[in-house]
Amino acid sequence: MTQTAITTDRSSVLESLRTVVAAPLRKETYGNLAYLALAAILGQLYFVAFVTGASLGIGLLITLLGLPILAGTLAATVGVAGFEARLADWLVGVDIPDPEFLAQSSVKNGLVLPGDGFLDAVVSLFRAPSTWLSVGLVAVKFVFSLVALVVLPTLLAISAALLATPFIYQSQFVGLGSAVTVGAYSVGPWVVETLPEALAVAGGGVVFVIVAANLLNALARLQAISIAVLLNGGWTGAVADP
Repeated sequence: MTQTAITTDRSSVLESLRTVVAAPLRKETYGNLAYLALAAILGQLYFVAFVTGASLGIGLLITLLGLPILAGTLAATVGVAGFEARLADWLVGVDIPDPEFLAQSSVKNGLVLPGDGFLDAVVSLFRAPSTWLSVGLVAVKFVFSLVALVVLPTLLAISAALLATPFIYQSQFVGLGSAVTVGAYSVGPWVVETLPEALAVAGGGVVFVIVAANLLNALARLQAISIAVLLNGGWTGAVADP
């Protein structure tokens, strides 16, 4: 290996290390946090709305109301997929093309649907693979919403508590400590009582924040890329640098 190659590899390692350590300070991290926070809410709403609409539409198929409700539910689901594609681009930097049915529609000069007339558009909606992949997106988004609902507040709460230790450890309203267990024996709680101990905990909090920021960044990108792969049947396009 030449000296130039060694220098290049060392620079790459240092750059990667800087990226990891600086994660809490990078604006992309806050876009990812916003993406996860929205996922925790939107994923639940999408799932409830789809299940309600699909159940109602299927249950009423024997009447004249069932098919319009089901078609409207699927059209709304495709619209959700298009919105999620834009959201992933805006907040995470993952470029996802619109679903087929949505890409063939237009609202610039009035509503223009694909096909020759309304009935043909409805048939196209049911036949387009992207429509059913959009349904899969709702399920995937629901799973990620459950994960985000647990992981995001937990990591943020722990980070805030650790960093705030030097300011709250003397408060009579706050207790900070944990039991120390050696083998099968508990030797009692370890409680932060002095400023050096509080500063040590806060130092550990800085490390925890760095780790948490990178984990949340990875979770946000995993969610966005999973949606991209789902909507595009194995899409492997480039994404923005983390």
